[in-house]
Order: sequence, then structure tokens, then C-alpha cells
Amino acid sequence: MASVKECRYAGGRFLGGWAPVLCVLVGFLAAVLMPPLGDGGQCCAAMKGFAQLRCQLWGSGQQPPAVQSTSLTVTFTALDVLPLRSKPSKEIELEAKAALQLALEMRKLGKREKAHKLLVHALSMNPDFVDALTELGTILEEEKDVVQADHLYTKALAISPCNERALVSRDRTLPLVEEIDQRYFGIIDGKVRRLMSIPKGNSALRRVMEETYYHHIYHTVAIEGNTLTLSEIRHIIETRYAVAGKTLHEQNEAVGVDAAMKYINTTLLSRTGAMTVGDILEIHRRVLGYVDPVEAGRLRTSQVFVGHHVPPHPQDLQRHMQELVQWLNTDEALQMHPVEYAALAHYKLVYVHPFVDGNGRTSRLLMNVVLMQARYPPITIRKEQRAEYYAALDTANEGDVRPFIRFIAKCTEMTLDTLLISTAEHAVGLPGASRAHACPDCKQTIPFHN
Repeated sequence: MASVKECRYAGGRFLGGWAPVLCVLVGFLAAVLMPPLGDGGQCCAAMKGFAQLRCQLWGSGQQPPAVQSTSLTVTFTALDVLPLRSKPSKEIELEAKAALQLALEMRKLGKREKAHKLLVHALSMNPDFVDALTELGTILEEEKDVVQADHLYTKALAISPCNERALVSRDRTLPLVEEIDQRYFGIIDGKVRRLMSIPKGNSALRRVMEETYYHHIYHTVAIEGNTLTLSEIRHIIETRYAVAGKTLHEQNEAVGVDAAMKYINTTLLSRTGAMTVGDILEIHRRVLGYVDPVEAGRLRTSQVFVGHHVPPHPQDLQRHMQELVQWLNTDEALQMHPVEYAALAHYKLVYVHPFVDGNGRTSRLLMNVVLMQARYPPITIRKEQRAEYYAALDTANEGDVRPFIRFIAKCTEMTLDTLLISTAEHAVGLPGASRAHACPDCKQTIPFHN
């Protein structure tokens, strides 16, 4: 109904009395030419062609949805909820345009490096300067940096979906980038097969999996500012005694993640059936249960703000969560590569930001549930990767989730490499996990109360 109203409005504005007839024809063509929903690639291509047709018919005054011709579509990332940014002043816009013009002249003269620097300068002043984005993408494409060029074209289309140059350029780079991503997934799959070939009773594998358990707790809370050391966390989990000199809040964060991981290992992974909203709430109930029992396991009732990102309003959270679990259980999602599927599950949950606190920890645990269900090892995002992690999330919020998927793929490969090296002959253990150096202040601890 909304599409018909839009079509009538636009038709009345541009085509007069022909609007009803044109709407019927366009609707008929879309219904006939669009392939079955089961064929994702052809369907996406048809949708993109339809988006281009809308651009040609109506112009850019009525913005259509961002063109998405890949399976990495994030349904919640729409144009009406792009990150809120202050617009540059007229003076800055003029300076950015002047830098673009000078860059074009430098490129004509063959001074590609100077043109590159000028375009970067233009984008530093006006990050949403579509012409500068496409021009810099062209230069990067010529320098064989296809992945970054494709990202710039995608960003340009998120801002201006009808930009013809960006559409044509992305049509050119998208197949190349998808091939690169699939090759990387193939490398990861090969390492998973090597790991799966190790006997389950292998003592080295058991030891390193135990160490990675504590490493995950350490890094997932450290990313959000927790100051507990790895040895302190191990002491708290194993003895249930608190460490002197550290707040109970920080120590309860570690205990909560441990409880959630045990729930996942003993309950979620041992059963069959679809993921539900209740499952996610149960994970969060344990993540936050020792820190804030009132808010643990329930959706937030107030609006929150995460940098430039404005998550959905509380009254819409139930709908968004239902859409999330519906997507998690669709054939389209289940047929994705496990790393891609897990990364999108993480991103979709953290995008909705359904809880007052603990969204990141819960999202990382949901990601590992997806990976473990696909017989992949749980992965760890290290605290040293914090800046890269949040930058990838910001990029996803701007309309391109693929850099975040690549980041998760890199973390997956790092985890696999650690496991394979540790189980090889003459292997070395993970740093900082030795029992001999665990918690030198244990004699000063006080009893820990659940």
C-alpha cells in the first residue's frame, strides 16, 4: 500500500494522468521478472535493477532504500536510522569541493599520490562528500585496492542511492570483492578441518581449550574497561573468592560471563531447535545477573545512545528482537558461511542494543553460539583489537557491514592458528595463563558471595 501511494504521488508530480497505468505496468514487470525468493543472488540483482529503475523514473528527490546486492544485507540498517552527524559548514563544504577539483587536476597530470592526499583531505572535512568518495574509490581501484574501493562506493550509495557513477563502479567491484571474501572463508574452512582432525582426547587440545575459556572472559570484559588481570579472573572463577583491591562490580562481571558460558555449553549447545528471544534473554540474565539483577534478562525501558548510533526506541524492541530471531532461523541465514552468519548475528543484536548494559558481552556470546553450532571453535576478540572492533561496528552502522564480517573472520583465523600451534609438536602455551603465576595476592582475598 505504501508503495502504491508513493507511486501515485510521484506519478502525479512527474507524469500526470499516466501514473496509475505506469504503476500497474511497473508492478506487473516486477512480479514477472523477479526470480523466486529462494534464489538469493538473482533476487538481489533484480532488486538492484528495480532500484535503478526507480532512480531513473523518480530521481533522487524520493530516496529509495540503499542498493544492496549482496547476502550481507542488514535489515535494521536503513536510511532513516543512519548515524546522526553534524553537517559541515558552507565554508568547509566549499573547501572540500576545492580540494576535489584540485585532485581532479592532479590526476589528469598523472600526480596520483597528490590527488589521493587531496581527496583524503576533502573527506576529512566532509566525510559524506559523495563525489570525493567515488573519485577516491576510482583511484584505489586503479591501485588494485579493490576491497577499499568497493567500500567507498558502498558508502557513497548509502548516502546517495541514485548516484550513477557509484552504482556502475560498485557493479564492477562487487563480484571481485565477493570472490576475495569467499577465498578467505575457504582458508578458514581448511584450518577448521585440520582442527577437527585432532582426536578429541588430545591432552594439548584440552589444555588450550581450557586456557581459551579464561582468555575469552578476560578479553570480553576488558574490552569494556574491566581492569581484572587474567590470573585474577582465573582465581575468581576457580575459587569463588574475591580479589582484594578490585571492585566487586568488576569481579561480578567476570562471574556473569562465566555463568553465561556454562549455560551455553550445558543447555543451548546440547539441544535442538530454533533460537528464540528467550534464549538470548537467558544469556543476558546470566551476563548481568551478578551486577544488576533487576535489569538482567529484560529489555530496556529507556532510550540509549551509542556514539553516533541511535538504537531503536524501547517500544520497538520486542518487534526488533522477534525479527532478529526470525532471521536467525531462516534458510537464508542458515545457508551462509558460519563466520558470516555469526558476525551478522553479533552485529544485528548489538545494533538493536536491547539491554541497558551487557549488550556487547551478550552479542559476542551469541556469535560464539552460532559458531559452535557449526562446529567451529568459539573465538575471542582481544582487548588490543578494541579500536579496530569498534571502528568496524561504526562502519557497519554507516551501511557497509562487510568490514565487520572480515574483522570477525580475522579473529576466527587467529583463534584457529592459536589452537593449531598449541596442539602441534613442541607447542607453546598461551601467554599469561600459567597456574604458577596465578593471583599472587590470593592470601589477601575475602570470601566471594553469589
